[in-house]
Formats: sequence, structure tokens, C-alpha cells
Amino acid sequence: MSSPRSTSTKSTKHTDTTDNADSADSTAEAPRHPVSRRRLVGTAGAAGAAGLLAGGASGAVAAEALRDEAPTPLTSIGANGVPFHGRHQAGITTPLQAAGHFAAFDLAPGAGRAQAAALLKRWSDTARELSEGRAAADATGSARDAGPAGLTVTFGFGRTFFDRTGLADRRPAGLEPLPAFSADALDARRSDGDLWLQIGADDALVAFGALRTLQRRAGDAAVLRWQMSGFNRTPGATDRPRSARNLMGQVDGTNNPKPEDPDFAGHVFVPASGGTPASGAVAGGGSAEWLAGGSYAVFRRIRMLLDTWDHVSLERQERVIGRRKSDGAPLSGGEETTPVDMNKQLPDGSLAIPGDAHVRVAAPESNGGATMLRRSFSYHDGYLDTRDGPVPDAGLLFVAWQADPLKGFVPVQRKLDRGDGLSRFLRHESSGLFAVPGGAAAGEYVGQRLLEG
Repeated sequence: MSSPRSTSTKSTKHTDTTDNADSADSTAEAPRHPVSRRRLVGTAGAAGAAGLLAGGASGAVAAEALRDEAPTPLTSIGANGVPFHGRHQAGITTPLQAAGHFAAFDLAPGAGRAQAAALLKRWSDTARELSEGRAAADATGSARDAGPAGLTVTFGFGRTFFDRTGLADRRPAGLEPLPAFSADALDARRSDGDLWLQIGADDALVAFGALRTLQRRAGDAAVLRWQMSGFNRTPGATDRPRSARNLMGQVDGTNNPKPEDPDFAGHVFVPASGGTPASGAVAGGGSAEWLAGGSYAVFRRIRMLLDTWDHVSLERQERVIGRRKSDGAPLSGGEETTPVDMNKQLPDGSLAIPGDAHVRVAAPESNGGATMLRRSFSYHDGYLDTRDGPVPDAGLLFVAWQADPLKGFVPVQRKLDRGDGLSRFLRHESSGLFAVPGGAAAGEYVGQRLLEG
């Protein structure tokens, strides 16, 4: 239930220097050339903003000058861009963003392989434009004035996509349905789907604008099945780059694998030419070459029983997790990044990390080395009416990336399902597994090697 360490970006506030003040002088001569923002501010400081940015003629001229001048270059979060093209799709190893949307679509009745290919091309072109900070022609305008703000769009295929496009013989073996877990309370209407989108950005309006534009450009080819929105800490909100915190207040993502780890790619991305893992092959034999450089995403909506959790003592909360709440350090001692000592004992002989602590049960060494890259968003969708009164509909939009879900998510979740002390404070309410193809090269669209191969 962890998410990766976020990378913080120093933010500079943008302020609009236009003042709406009344003016006693409406007969000032209009300037012959547009006035720059810097010159405008300096003049306002010398002559008084009320005399320069007035209603009437001078106010109209000043406003027109501001509209005609070249835009001020973005120098903060808005200027951050993530390339759309590459070996892997953006949004997998990209630093965690502040705002996220997840959506699943089903192909419309009668739509098949040709319609799916046209849709993926349309969506890929849109994602590329938006990630470069270019407004879409049919955009709603919600992201106007903003840069790309680290926008990423990631595309995935559900199991049913292959049946509906006549490509069942190219469905990868790793896309077998996830097993049922005893703690599941899944809503089928908010689970699975033919196509899956992950959208992330460091500006909420940019993320929303991308979601709306992509949904509109689905046209008649696909119908929205479900959509969920999440958030994280805004880059630059802390004194230094720190691990994220979830809605329980716990430091989250400390033990995530890091791109610089020597075995990172093997855990996260599907290798070329089949081979291992088995998920790089198709169910009928042979290799799923189209998936090389791609990954598998497990998506879970996990509601946190926050009212129950908040009434638990700090000491018990820390023992449920196995880490200090204040700084994320393991109860076995040290700092946040200190390796957890599973054998450390307290003076009374008990384990410093309890047997059902989340960090113990989820650790790779407790699960045959199973490793995932967790990249999740928190969510809060108001309140639910229950017999005990309203409770927060809030928790985690959990996303886990791995080269093989049968060796990553499945064994870990089975272990958590049986013995995790944290599970009594969680409800798994929706689920999906998606094959995420590798990135598109320049001139390609995502999924082209599958749909046109």
C-alpha cells in the first residue's frame, strides 16, 4: 500500500500584475507600443496603479497591451514537461504528481480492431500534444494559461480488449484474471475494462483538462466504464524532497524499488523476445513481442476506515505498520531508509516489528523476493451513509507496476490477505489488471505493434 518517493520541485508563484483601480484621468495618451509587464509594473509603482490601470481609455489600452505582448516564460511547475515518446510509456517511473485521474473504457458495440487502432492513434496524438503544453483544438479551456505541468498519459489494455479486437491469440499470459482474495468487496461496475488510462500532472486543472479532452476524443469508439480521481502532495510543499504520506498520516513508499537499482528493470518491465518472465509470452505459446518494454499495472481502489484508525492509539498504529509515524523510521531502529531488522527484539523478548506488521508481511524477503513499483494516489469522494453515521469515502488508488503480476502483486496480496494487521482497517472495493505496452517511437502510436503487427 505504498507509493514511491516523490521528487520535489521548487515552485515560484505567478502573480497577475493587472490592478482594477478607478482612475481620475481617462484622457491619458495611449502608448504607441505595447507595454511589457515589467515596464507596466515599474510605471505603476512610480505613477500609482490607480492612474495607469484605470477604467476608460487608459485602462483599455493597458489591458490590450497585456494581451498583445509575448507570454512570460513559465519558470516553475508549469514549465515541467515529460516526453511522450520513449522506450517505456511516461507515468511509470515519472516522479509522483500532485493530481491524478484513472479511467477505464469499453469498446462500443460493433467496434473492433480497426476502430481501436484509430482510437489509440487519436489518443496518442492528443497525449503528445498536451504533454508538450499545446492546447487541444477542442479543449474546454480549463488548462488555459498553464504549461504542461509534468503531464503524463499512460495507456493499458484489459483482458477483454483482446477478445473484442480479435486478438485473443496475442493476449499475454500475465493477463490472467487476478485470484479472489478474502478481503475483497469488489464492485464490478468500477472494476476492469477494455482500455485503461492513467493521467497525472502537477496542476489539477491540467490533469482535468487532459481527462476531458481524451474522453471527448474517444468519440463513438469507446464508452466510459468508470473514472476515479486522486491527489498527492504538491511538489515544493515540503522543506526538501520527502516520501509521500497517505491519508492515515503514514510515510508511504520508503521501500519502493528505485530506477538506479541493478535489478529494477527486471522487476518492472517486460523483457524483449519472450524469455522470462512467463508474462512476456502469449497464452498459446510464443512471445508477446508487442509488450517488450511494457509493464503490467494492478489497480485497486482501497478505502481506508479512517474514523476507526484515528481512534487507535499512536503506539498501536505504529505497531500495525512497523514504522514510526513521525518520520517513517522502522521500529527496529534507525532512520526512514534504514533497513528493517526483522529479528530485532525488545527487552521483554518480543519482536520490535510485530509478526503481523505491514512492513514485515509485505517485505520482499517475506514473499520470495516479490517486488513491485507502487505509484499510488490518495482519494476523497465525500462521505458514505452507514448505520453508524457518515464515514469518509477516502483511501488509496493503489497502482502497482511489475513485469509479472503472478510473481509480483499476487503472492504479496495473498500474504497480506492472510496476515496483515493493517487489513482490518482497509476495504478493497475495485480492481483491475492491465497490460501496458512499451512506449511509442516518434511517428508511432501506443499499441501500434499489437494492433498492426
